[in-house]
Amino acid sequence: MSATNSQRHTIDPSALRAYDIRGIVGETLTEADALAVGRSFGSQLRRESRSATPIVSLGRDGRLSSPALAAAVAQGLLSTGCDVIDIGMGPSPMLYFSVFELGADAGLMVTGSHNPADWNGIKLMRHSGPFHGADIQKLGTMAAAGDWETGSGTTRHVAIMDRYVEAMLADFRGGNFTIAWDCGNGAAGPVVERLIRLLPGTHHLLFAEVDGRFPNHHPDPTVEANLVDLKRVVREQGCDFGVAFDGDADRIGAVDAQGRMVWGDELLSILAEPVLRELPGSPIIGDIKASQSLFDRIAALGGVPDMWKSGHSLMKERLQQLNAPLAGELSGHIFFAHRWHGVDDGILAAVRLIEAVAAQGGSLTKLKDAMPAMLNTPELRFDCAEARKFAVVAEVVTRLKAAGARVNEIDGARVTHGDGWWLLRASNTQAALTARVEAQDQAALARLLAELNTQLALSDVDAVEVGH
Repeated sequence: MSATNSQRHTIDPSALRAYDIRGIVGETLTEADALAVGRSFGSQLRRESRSATPIVSLGRDGRLSSPALAAAVAQGLLSTGCDVIDIGMGPSPMLYFSVFELGADAGLMVTGSHNPADWNGIKLMRHSGPFHGADIQKLGTMAAAGDWETGSGTTRHVAIMDRYVEAMLADFRGGNFTIAWDCGNGAAGPVVERLIRLLPGTHHLLFAEVDGRFPNHHPDPTVEANLVDLKRVVREQGCDFGVAFDGDADRIGAVDAQGRMVWGDELLSILAEPVLRELPGSPIIGDIKASQSLFDRIAALGGVPDMWKSGHSLMKERLQQLNAPLAGELSGHIFFAHRWHGVDDGILAAVRLIEAVAAQGGSLTKLKDAMPAMLNTPELRFDCAEARKFAVVAEVVTRLKAAGARVNEIDGARVTHGDGWWLLRASNTQAALTARVEAQDQAALARLLAELNTQLALSDVDAVEVGH
């Protein structure tokens, strides 16, 4: 039964992001919003599903606000006639796993990912595919109209963490190392505690207690300042390497035995080798922010490099489209379809990294040493009005093409020269432009950065000064 009624609800537009729903708890994201999201998502499933009673797997991370938000979402889903499988607290990848393992029609994860402690959010998964963009905007439209189905669903609780850990290790291909694991007080902790009891080797666990206040460091493993403790333990304990996760463990960070960061695109180049040995000629997908050395490495290994748009939902779609076994982003999202379900999973990435390092000589440090020495800027950010940011990129592309430059336009403008490249794109989540520059030497880096700044100035965007 469909109901358009007076129980309408307006969700703050700023919370409806490109890939998920995210906001400051009590300000731009409330329990009333979570209830409305549950109603809108459940209603969509009722209208689209082959099943009269869609089943939604529901998980939550360890943030202080997550239990109340998850309860509100569940209430919304149940009120539309969906059944809910509550898997409790855990990482986002465990929620994704549960959708496949339990045969659910959809998944919903209450998580603030790597945002500060006063934030939270909701990630959605429909059947085996992502739910993003226009789908998320439609949730807000339905809520504003009160365009919801009515019904009476049921809830059951399923403990799936042990099954998730066992599945990750079901076909484990070896590797006996000393490893430090930084869980960052996020949702990874209980999973990693179970995992290291079953893995060979010696393991040192940091910040495994789930604490939504994140008392030790911010849970973003791609920011080097957050890995100070991990680096210290790696050096003090003589570890072969260390790994770290964000708040919901769908992203991985890593350091080698010397404490050097191994970035997401570098991890992907290591993980690709055993995959391509088993599946030669396969496409391997990297995002547009990734180093050129990644794509060169994939080709050298006999794979087909594919450069695609940044964004975890977009990467999942591309993975399915190309039937690719592996994809990854500079941000540390690694997606495995090879021996897995085609979703991003930081903890699984750590397990596969153990296997890959073992298969390639046993030293992550030596693998890092063998990588081409490239100079990179960090991701650069420029404030730019929401209504202006895409227009700026379009202006830059027009000028560059008129000048005969080599421009890849799949996600902004990636401009390639013989000795490096630079990227300018509009942020999907903020009123900003983002950029990155990579070059073979310092002189080329300075020249390419100046070229980027010139293009920004021509579109009235303030340039950036970067020290190296």
